[in-house]
Amino acid sequence: MEQFAHAQKETKTTLFIAPPYVFFPGIVDGNSLKEIKVLDKNERAFILPVTNHTSVKITKNDGAHTTFYFNTLLLQDSTITGSKTHFFEAHIRPIKFMDIAKIELQ
Repeated sequence: MEQFAHAQKETKTTLFIAPPYVFFPGIVDGNSLKEIKVLDKNERAFILPVTNHTSVKITKNDGAHTTFYFNTLLLQDSTITGSKTHFFEAHIRPIKFMDIAKIELQ
């Protein structure tokens, strides 16, 4: 959470190219983080670069989990939101902080 203190909301654009020469811009909102400090399974800290391929898996207290792109993750009103794709706004259902058991970056 502390690392998100200075992160800004930004609009991300991804170009989808389909033959014959048709370009579709994918526009989603996300965070401005370029890297994040994480712990591995042995609890050693290291810096992980945040790319379009970095995903986050959030496991809730009831065992249900949600996976989506980390660079689309936003913290809003004690909840986490994000998008499952970079091509359009495919929002996940907001997850309350108090319902989270584990957060994993992949």
